[in-house]
Amino acid sequence: MPALVNYGGNDDVRAGGLFFSKLTDPSLFLSVASNLNAYCPPRKRSRVAAPFFLDLEEMASAKDEPKPCSIDVLPDECLFEILRRLPGGQERSTAASVSKRWLTILSGIPAAEIPKKKKLPDLNGDVTKEEVKEDGSDGQLTRTLESKEATDIRLAAVTIGAGARGGLGKLLIQGSHPTRGVTDLGLSAVARACPSLRLLSLWDVPLITDAGLSEIASGCPMLEKLDLARCPLISDKGLTAVAQKCPNLMSLTLESCSGVGNEGLQAIGRGCPQLKSLAIKNCPLVGDQGVSSIVSSASASLAKIKLQGLNITDVSLAVVGYYGKAVTDLVLTGLQNIGERGFWVMANALGLLKVKCVTITSCRGVTDLGLASIAKCCPSLKQLCLRRCCCLSDVGLKAFVETAKALENLQLEECNRITLGGVLGGLLNCNRELKTLALVKCMGIKDVSSWTAPLPSCISLRSLTIRECPGFTSASLAVVAKICPQLENIDLSGLTGVTDQGLLPLIESSQGLVKVNLSDCVNLTDTSIATMVKAHGSSLKVLNLDGCKKVTDKSLLAVAENCSVIDELDLSRCMVSDYGVAVLASARQLNLHVLSLAGCSKVTQKSLPFLANLGQSLIGLNLQFCNLISTCGIGSLEEKLWWCDVLS
Repeated sequence: MPALVNYGGNDDVRAGGLFFSKLTDPSLFLSVASNLNAYCPPRKRSRVAAPFFLDLEEMASAKDEPKPCSIDVLPDECLFEILRRLPGGQERSTAASVSKRWLTILSGIPAAEIPKKKKLPDLNGDVTKEEVKEDGSDGQLTRTLESKEATDIRLAAVTIGAGARGGLGKLLIQGSHPTRGVTDLGLSAVARACPSLRLLSLWDVPLITDAGLSEIASGCPMLEKLDLARCPLISDKGLTAVAQKCPNLMSLTLESCSGVGNEGLQAIGRGCPQLKSLAIKNCPLVGDQGVSSIVSSASASLAKIKLQGLNITDVSLAVVGYYGKAVTDLVLTGLQNIGERGFWVMANALGLLKVKCVTITSCRGVTDLGLASIAKCCPSLKQLCLRRCCCLSDVGLKAFVETAKALENLQLEECNRITLGGVLGGLLNCNRELKTLALVKCMGIKDVSSWTAPLPSCISLRSLTIRECPGFTSASLAVVAKICPQLENIDLSGLTGVTDQGLLPLIESSQGLVKVNLSDCVNLTDTSIATMVKAHGSSLKVLNLDGCKKVTDKSLLAVAENCSVIDELDLSRCMVSDYGVAVLASARQLNLHVLSLAGCSKVTQKSLPFLANLGQSLIGLNLQFCNLISTCGIGSLEEKLWWCDVLS
């Protein structure tokens, strides 16, 4: 018979049946709680003979408080050792999603301390997809964090997830969370988890300091491109760390970094012999010493230089001209302390023999003498862009065009001392390589009252842009038509003085127009547009008539009948109607990719069925400000053209 064991230590032992029959009585249960007799089956040996007390208050509180998971009781050091032994990247990504604590610990594990997953040899010699993912460490993934999503927690999760897929190769952080922005902790996680990082771009990340950049330099020795913009807490110390530990750096961009000065640039010049691209903008502490040091140190490899808004003098340009033996692209903007002497010395230093593209903006030192020197001493120059160079005149332009034998592309913007006579004089003796000419917002470009010299012939010119020059009218355009018979691309946007009388000679003289931009030419009518479409319909691919308020359905009818290869058609703010849209949709030979009817006041709901039949080649449709088309109609059209991007 099983024994009754008295755990309460009382000699008065109740019968088992009597005890259990009265167990439902609460008063009895409370009376015996402190002195409990329990029935249990017999055992061979009683290992523990200790009194057992049932505390009802403790049991009630235990129900309310959740029991912590046993692994969370472990200190961070133990969890660190456990998590770093996870077999693969997928497992680490899964573990990181458990809690912020696990995510933080995982992000603090250096990649070098993660043991490699041991795999049994494959007797068949096949490699599975999973093995390829685990072994891939070449860092080909690109991740971008913008504004509010740019936090340390998000950055840590990105680095761990990328580690499971071969590693992070490019990281771009654009903006930062207003209260929980990216700090040095986030960059430390990147440095530990992404040793194969090659590109780091930090734009408007104000909480990053030299400590975070130093972590990147230590953990990512393969870094090749570094972009820093509006990072006020980064100084020369951070750049020095990069220079010492990232010898493969090939591209450096600094913009509005108020703490970066000459010492950091000097360190980059000494420690990064493979530097190919340098861009410095609005860094007030950068002067001649820093620019000269980095340009002279990287003379053998530096191919692209961009200097904007810096407190440098003629000395820096002299160094660029002498040591820029490998420079092919040079951009100089807003250098107010550089005069005519600086540009003259830069050209005559005879170091820029390989330069092909030069862009100069808002530099008062660009004069006729300096420009002529550039043409003379840069024999490989193919493209020149001058913006807001107020001291340049027709004399310098003519001398430059005549001397630059390899010039292919010439762009002049807001150079108000340049006149149409100067441009024509330059074309008279230009080389046969010139293919592109652009004149934008040049107030000196006006009609020529009298031209006694013989008109030049520029057979090589293929692209002509004359935009927003209010003094350029139909009379000047007729002259251009005689000079440039081989034009393919024409941009006359914003020329309110051009009429059909000026455009028709240009249409007749051209052999095969491909791209035509006539936006805001408000005086053009269907006459010139229809003539152009009939003459060049077999070659015309892009036609922009935005703002041509005198263009009607007649032009659409000509497009539908004559154009066979047109890809883009912009009829915004034109006087086309539902009839013109129907005619356009009925042309089966058309394979339009982009159509814009924005602001067409005569296009109504009736056009929707015809627009739906334009075909699957259409990938972009602009119906903004078409007030006679309802929202419901737009929704129905979007369902039918599900592959097309419809703007409304």
